[in-house]
Amino acid sequence: MTRSPDAVLIPRLYAIIDPAQGGGRPSVEVAAALLAAGVRLIQLRDKHASSGELYESAQRVAECVRKGGGIFIVNDRADIARAVDADGVHVGQDDLPVEYVRALVGPGKMIGYSTHILEQVREADRSAADYVAFGPIFPTASKENPEEVVGLGGLSEARKATRKPLVAIGGITLENARAAIEAGADSVAVIRGLVGAPDITERAEEFLKILAAKSGVEG
Repeated sequence: MTRSPDAVLIPRLYAIIDPAQGGGRPSVEVAAALLAAGVRLIQLRDKHASSGELYESAQRVAECVRKGGGIFIVNDRADIARAVDADGVHVGQDDLPVEYVRALVGPGKMIGYSTHILEQVREADRSAADYVAFGPIFPTASKENPEEVVGLGGLSEARKATRKPLVAIGGITLENARAAIEAGADSVAVIRGLVGAPDITERAEEFLKILAAKSGVEG
């Protein structure tokens, strides 16, 4: 069953913690720094951790985000998301189908779905996903084998292809974040531009300020 596109509201800034991009800082410390700036949506993505390592890390981050009043999403792993009672899970084209993920995590959890071409966006719009991520919008170094860059024009077309909240991802920086919103994104997902900064809290505050100038509200 497809959920209402109004069932979930996505903050303008979607922060993704990836230990491979964080300069060795523990994920829970990164989460605390993001929350201190006012970030309210945090995803944990770790492609290299074992299941046990990811569970332990996700458990600590989940507790931190919960105490900070934020929303916590686990990347790829619906089982880990369920085990730590995360607020949701984000899956890609090579992960379990969205309908199976919905069955695993239940109706009350948030599901995000990564897309890279318009047909995938349309498929996501028909699915049980709560929001659609689309990209890479710009060239990115945060992914080992990135898909073809879609650009702001592609993002505008993706906006027309779904009624669901649309998250722009891939190469988002302070300089182009507003352009992504103006092209139709409801939110921008940032990895290296946040967790790779010397002062994560300060950088997150800068992103929130830029995005608030467009949206009228922070978050």
